[in-house]
Amino acid sequence: MTQAPLIFIDLETTGTRATRDRITEIAALKVIDGKPVDRWSSLIHPEIRVPANIRQLTGIDDAMVEGAPRFEEIAESLREWLGPSHTLVAHNARFDYSFLRNAFTRSGHDYQARIICTLRLSRRLAPHEPQHNLKALLERYAIPRARAHRADDDVQALWALWQAWQAQHSDETWQGALAEEKRHRTLPAHLDSHKLADLPESPGVYFFYGHNRLPLYVGKSVNLRRRVLSHFQRDYQDNKAMRLAQQIHHIEWEETAGDLGAQLREAQLVKSLMPIMNRQLRKQRKLTTWHWPAGANQPALASGDALTKPPEGTLYGLFRSAKDAKEALRTIAEEHRLCPQVLGLTKGKGRCFASQLGKCLGACDGKESLATHTARAQEALAQLQIKAWPWPGRIAIQEGPSAQGRRAWHVVDHWCYLGSAETLRKAQRLTHAAAPAFDVDSYRILNRFLRTPEAHGLSIKAL
Repeated sequence: MTQAPLIFIDLETTGTRATRDRITEIAALKVIDGKPVDRWSSLIHPEIRVPANIRQLTGIDDAMVEGAPRFEEIAESLREWLGPSHTLVAHNARFDYSFLRNAFTRSGHDYQARIICTLRLSRRLAPHEPQHNLKALLERYAIPRARAHRADDDVQALWALWQAWQAQHSDETWQGALAEEKRHRTLPAHLDSHKLADLPESPGVYFFYGHNRLPLYVGKSVNLRRRVLSHFQRDYQDNKAMRLAQQIHHIEWEETAGDLGAQLREAQLVKSLMPIMNRQLRKQRKLTTWHWPAGANQPALASGDALTKPPEGTLYGLFRSAKDAKEALRTIAEEHRLCPQVLGLTKGKGRCFASQLGKCLGACDGKESLATHTARAQEALAQLQIKAWPWPGRIAIQEGPSAQGRRAWHVVDHWCYLGSAETLRKAQRLTHAAAPAFDVDSYRILNRFLRTPEAHGLSIKAL
């Protein structure tokens, strides 16, 4: 019985971003029943300049691809040559597959294929070996290669490696490795698929690590298994997902009692581990807020740390800089025809420039009383008002039990998250060694959940 063709394939590209960079060379070898039957090879005009680092790596420059066909010119014939029931075999296969799929999409073709990753296959066949890149494998099996990072030479080397593996291993071992690879073909090449088998369907946080335990990414979910696996379903169409998948070597996770615990722990871990692909929750610069003292006619800028020791008056907004705070107040002043001069945004005496333009109701020159202006300004700022800490000191928030029976007590003091414990007794011993540092992300998480604690299955106990 004739087997479906295997297509050994390699691409050279202008970079690593499948949705933005372009293919410069394609080579493919069609193998049926263990015998090469056809070959396809061509330089491709990328329609953009080849970067200097890529020229140095591959030897492919702008002059070489100048007269080459554009991908859209060969898309139909290549798709027909690849066939409808083929399986692509490539080293770090999802990289090549993502570029190929995006190139076909830009050319108006829907393209999908099964893939076998020889990098992942190598890890299954020789888990004790430290290196599985193509150069290391070719040296290990004494397979010659005329030029590195040229598609045709890499494809020939890959086919030779495939044959060496078949000769080295029993048919049972070989077929077992192929079956495992097919079951886990969507996973990152460097990640041990056996580790993912233990992923729970429970709330928690997860950690992606790169080479030498470099923290790459911290995430959270109410279903760890579903969320982690989702990272590897869309890497062909998302540059960040592809970059992450290319670098992941190890994964860990922590289960929590629920969504609140997962969100608080994620915010905490991002700031302590500083993963390179978490930008939203990474440590922030000193925050700024507007403080409006009781009886005053205008607000004053204050440090966001004021939330840990709330002053008399009201706090409005949390901003990453004084510039952002002033811009927000200026926008509100314009929307509500408030006086920028009275608010302290501009200097001067008498009628302000905004009043001359009809954009101020005249608090600067007595047409509007200061009391009325203050009331209007505070009403306009109410959308930004920061809630004062309504308890005299620390509280413990009970969450759970979860579907897995987990329960936790989260300890918070003036919007500062101090940690979690499995029992109330342990929670009561959680304190901060120094003055608690205010964190805007934890504040927003807590504010959202504590607005309606019952709706989230939470209960609160003052400590």
